[in-house]
Amino acid sequence: MKNIVFDLAGVVFARNTERCPQRLMDYFYFINSGEPMPEFWNDYDRGTRDIDDVATALAEFRGSDFQTAKSMMLEAITYQEEVVPTAKLIKQLKEAGYRLIVLSNMSKEYIAYLRKMDVYSAFDDEVISCEVGLIKPEKEIYSLLIERYNLDPARTMFIDDRKENVDAAAALGIVPFHFDRNNPEKSCEQLRCFLLK
Repeated sequence: MKNIVFDLAGVVFARNTERCPQRLMDYFYFINSGEPMPEFWNDYDRGTRDIDDVATALAEFRGSDFQTAKSMMLEAITYQEEVVPTAKLIKQLKEAGYRLIVLSNMSKEYIAYLRKMDVYSAFDDEVISCEVGLIKPEKEIYSLLIERYNLDPARTMFIDDRKENVDAAAALGIVPFHFDRNNPEKSCEQLRCFLLK
């Protein structure tokens, strides 16, 4: 294995549930529900709808007003923190000489915030959905990743907390790893055993 590709949300970064108010967790219940994302949220990640447009759709979806929806969106970003076990693993993988790449569904507001985090500097390359107009699990975003960085799929592992995303990567020959967002310690230890021992 030569290239390790990371999803961001739920793998490298997550809301700190001890710090994040329950009202925010409840408002954005759909993000970690395991259900398909609402189409307006996919459009937000794809970069085809801006924050005001999405806040309007979110307000209707959640039965609230526009200002509440937008303020909730902006506030939720500030509760994103590094997943500590993953940050430690990334440092070890970097020291071991792996090429580290981001492949993430992410809006421009979110990615601007996350790029300021210390762990983000460890990544060599990135494909961010809002910047390429594609989202996982669409085949085209994985093809773009492979072509842009001249990756050998058989020597590339993709780590994501959504099974449909790793399955789509596997269909193109990329080695899949389904990350357990509820037990990052266990997932990181499994990855460590496979990649560092």
